[in-house]
Parts: sequence; structure tokens; C-alpha cells
Amino acid sequence: MDNFKAFMVNKTDSDFSAEVKTIGLEDLPAGDVVIKIAYSSVNFKDGLASIPNGKIVRSYPFVPGIDLAGTVVRSEDNRFKEGDEVIATSYEIGVSHYGGFSEFARIPAKWIVPLPKGLNFREAMVFGTAGFTAALSVHRLEENGLTPEKGKVLVTGATGGVGSVAVAMLAKRGYHVVASTGKASEHEYLRKIGAEEIISREELVGEKTKPLDQQLWAAAVDPVGGKTLSAILSKLEYNGSVAVSGLTGGTDVPTTVFPFILRGINLLGIDSVYCPMDTRKLLWQRMATDLKPEGLLETIENEVSLEELPGVLASILKGENRGRTIVKM
Repeated sequence: MDNFKAFMVNKTDSDFSAEVKTIGLEDLPAGDVVIKIAYSSVNFKDGLASIPNGKIVRSYPFVPGIDLAGTVVRSEDNRFKEGDEVIATSYEIGVSHYGGFSEFARIPAKWIVPLPKGLNFREAMVFGTAGFTAALSVHRLEENGLTPEKGKVLVTGATGGVGSVAVAMLAKRGYHVVASTGKASEHEYLRKIGAEEIISREELVGEKTKPLDQQLWAAAVDPVGGKTLSAILSKLEYNGSVAVSGLTGGTDVPTTVFPFILRGINLLGIDSVYCPMDTRKLLWQRMATDLKPEGLLETIENEVSLEELPGVLASILKGENRGRTIVKM
């Protein structure tokens, strides 16, 4: 435990590096709990952390990785003891606090969730932040009255991490899922994980978005944003809801007040980073039970080593990844 491997990025005025290095416990930031990491996972934010202009990492040198799961080997907090199996995602992990692309991490106890029964480390990281975001999206939609009887549910960016898990979770819950993707080659994959209908990105957005359009879906999970979100708002059924969690389609949302004041549409913001711990624990429990799709984890999972990370991080920034990639330590 004195020395171990970690994927580190470093930036100076003249140079940038991203490579696997050997570090020690003394290099880790302060925290109450030391965790021997079994698995981490790869997210879009991790891709940004691996490039010099990604605007994610706040100081260098740094260990990225916003997710981790493993076993407690040392604890100064009575909520955790040696041998406990735990998950840590979000908060400042992988942004300003050394993250999960390492064989060991030292994390504040208040950021840690006990691994629920029904999940192992590998499964927890196949979910990771992307899966948690999908679960929070489904949870918030159901809090706002969504049931399978209400109608079809759209999922955008459906081959990505959040989208793939959302499709599978909704299908597990009995919803009629309409998956939107810009990848014509992935239709078979989307049907395999639970989509009953598939529409192209172009069909969803169209050449011009009307303030109000034909009512097509009872709800939507949208990790894309931008013009895609505008199109969704105009096509939701009366009193429908959209849970928005991403901005890969842009930050500007050209829309009007009409969907909100004439159809009672609900725009639900999804924040997985600072989600309250009570809700976080509840959702991880649901991810181990009623939101855990059978067979999903084998379908959407791709496992890599620390040494293979650079290529995977480059791919996720190009939108080339499908499903979820986990990192075995």
C-alpha cells in the first residue's frame, strides 16, 4: 500500500502529460477513509480532465476519475471500518480531489455510500455516475407522476452512458421506451437493452423547432440539451416532464414559454454531483433492486486497465464509446 499505480495528469506552462505513475499514500489528499479501489469507471467529465484545455481539473498534478468502488483499509470516521465495501462518486472527486483512476484513494467519509446488497463492485461501476444520473432522472420523473400507463418515454443520446442505462431502467420498469440516437449502426444494441422504438437525431430535432408541435411523449430523459431539449419541450404531452442532465448538444436552449403555460410542461434539472446523501443512498438501493435491469451490465460494459485509459478517454470525447467502460485496478 506504500506505493501504488495511478493515472495522473500534469500541466505546466510549457507541457502537459497524462500517464500511469507510481505514487504513495503521502501523495493523496486529506480524507477520513482510505479505500483500496477495485473498479472505477469512465465518464465524459473524465475525458475532459485528461486534456490540457478541458477546464475540469483545478490544480496539478492530479488523479482524475469521478467514480470509485472498493474496500475500506483505514478509517478515522466511526461510520466506516476496515473491510467495509463502499462506493464514492461525485462531490469534488476527480475534479479538485484525487479520484478513482488509482489503486488507492483517500476520501472524506461524508462522500461515501455503503455498497448496497444486490450490487458488487463491478456492477456498481458499470452504473457509476452515469447510471446514478439515469436513476435520478427516472426517480424525478416518477415523483412528478410518470407511470407506464401515461405513455411513451423518450431517451436522447441513447447509446451514451446515461442514455443506455436510462433505456434499460425504464424498460425494466415497464415503460414503452423511444430511443433517439445519431448512430444508425446501433439500433440492434438499443433494442437489446429495451428500446421499443428508435428515432434518429435528425427526426427528433428537424430543420426548425416549432414553439408547440405534435404531442408525442409523456416524458423524456435528456442528457443532450441544446436544440434537442427545445424539440422535446415542444413535443411533450400535456403535463409531461423532461429530466435534463447534460449539455453535449450545447448550452443554449431556444424555446418559448408556450410549452410551460399552455401544456403545463415540467423541466426537471438533474444534478448528480451534490445530490443530498439521503436521496443518494435511496437511489443506490433502487439501483440494486427495482432499477437494476437483468443482463444489462454484461451488455453495456467494457472493461479496461489503467494502461488502456488514454485511448478510452480520447474515444469518449469523440462520442465513439457505447454504453459504459469500467477500469479494473
